[in-house]
Amino acid sequence: MRNGSIPGVHGRVRPLTLLGDAALHAPCAEVTDFGPELAALVEDLFATMYAAQGVGLAANQVGEPWRVFVYDCPDDEDVRHLGHMVNPRLVEADGVVVRGPEGCLSLPGLEAGTERHDHAVVEGFTVTGEPVTVHGTGFFARCLQHECDHLEGRIYADHLTGRRRRKLLRQVAKASWHRPSGGSLRESGL
Repeated sequence: MRNGSIPGVHGRVRPLTLLGDAALHAPCAEVTDFGPELAALVEDLFATMYAAQGVGLAANQVGEPWRVFVYDCPDDEDVRHLGHMVNPRLVEADGVVVRGPEGCLSLPGLEAGTERHDHAVVEGFTVTGEPVTVHGTGFFARCLQHECDHLEGRIYADHLTGRRRRKLLRQVAKASWHRPSGGSLRESGL
C-alpha cells in the first residue's frame, strides 16, 4: 500500500460471497505474484470490509481464491489493529479458550457463541513481499483465527456442535439472503 494512504480509499466495493458458495469451502491458493493485481485486491478487500462494517475480510469472501486477508479490529483493551496478510499461517493459538459471539460477513446478521483461543500468532507477508508477524489477544486473536480459517475453506459454523449448531442452521434457513439449493443446509456448507 502507498505510504500515508487510507486503506481501501483506492479500492472498489465488491459483492460478498455468501454461505453456500463453493468459494467459501475450498482452501485458497498461495500468492506467488506480489504485483499490482495483489495491491488492487488488498485495496478492494479494505473497501469491501469497510462498506460492510466488518473487522476482517478474506479474499475468498469476494470470490478470489488467494491466501490474503485484511483487518481493522480492536483487541479487548480497545487497541486498534489495522493491516493485511498475504500467505498467512496461524503458527500459534493458545491461552484460555473463550466462547464468545462470532459473526461473519458471509453470513450477514447472524452470530453464534464460538470457542477460540485468546492468543494467536500469524506469520505471513505484506503486499510488497516483506515478512510480517502479527500477535493478537482477545477479540483480535478471534479475528485472526477466523480469517485464517476462511483461507483453509472453513467458516465459524464449522466449530459449532449440538444446540448452537442447530440454532444457527435454523437462522440460516430463515435468513433473507439464504438461497436454498434444493438440498440440505449441509450441502450449502453447514
